[in-house]
Amino acid sequence: MTELDRVIHEPARLRIVALLAGVEEADFLWLLRESALTKGNLSSHVARLEEAGYVAVEKSFRGKIPLTLLRLTDAGRSAFGGYKRAMKAVLGKG
Repeated sequence: MTELDRVIHEPARLRIVALLAGVEEADFLWLLRESALTKGNLSSHVARLEEAGYVAVEKSFRGKIPLTLLRLTDAGRSAFGGYKRAMKAVLGKG
């Protein structure tokens, strides 16, 4: 199991990456609702994924309302694919 990406392996971050893998981009409120995380918890995990280069965060305004869009980067999609392959290898051994 040493080949598992520890950034993605954490359960909340895995949930975030899996959700983002299914869409081109998502706004923070959608991700908040779908992940069932708190705002603070989601924000801290997104920040960790952003630091790793797996998630791109774009902040803007829609009128006067703040809008935060998130998407997996190419590196994030690649890392998630590698993570899934590693998990299949680990689970296939049992």
